[in-house]
Amino acid sequence: MPSMIMNAFVWVPVAIVVALLMDFWAALLHGKVWHRWLWNIYVTHHSSRKGRFETNDALSFLHAPIAIALTLYGCRANPGVLREVAFGAGIGMTIFGVAYVIVHDGLVHGRLPVKALRRVRYLDTVARAHRVHHAGVFGGPPYGLFFGHWELARAKRERERDHAAAQSDRSTPSPHTPAMRGPRPRTTSPQTRG
Repeated sequence: MPSMIMNAFVWVPVAIVVALLMDFWAALLHGKVWHRWLWNIYVTHHSSRKGRFETNDALSFLHAPIAIALTLYGCRANPGVLREVAFGAGIGMTIFGVAYVIVHDGLVHGRLPVKALRRVRYLDTVARAHRVHHAGVFGGPPYGLFFGHWELARAKRERERDHAAAQSDRSTPSPHTPAMRGPRPRTTSPQTRG
């Protein structure tokens, strides 16, 4: 029993970190793979669904074999840190997968009866951010789910910074514009005489 408790000090933090990192991994796959290379399959998620399932649902099962293999290895392998790390990674992936299905498919897209989760303010914010992704035909940011609202906020700050820079460039004339009078500014420092 004491070794089980000691093992939990390895796999519990690993599970938490992996569950959090999975949203970044999912965002990367979503933006760089689903919306590009696998668009022919993924497009069904951005179209009206006919029936209970969509072709895109097949993509949801890609990580399940990895999570199962890591968890089983963590249950069956010889005791050691590697076993506990594998077990934690498998559990973390599973936690993320279950949370994703409940929030994404259930709360955001209404495919599961979980409307009561909207009372949780954070989950309501997550759902609203993901609806922004579905606002366009081809979708755009945010590609992450649980951190999607932060992705939107970052994109907004970047747009505002770019807009401010563009405004600044327009209001400040270039030193080389013909309308400016006087000598051209030096581009090199003046030579000092010795």
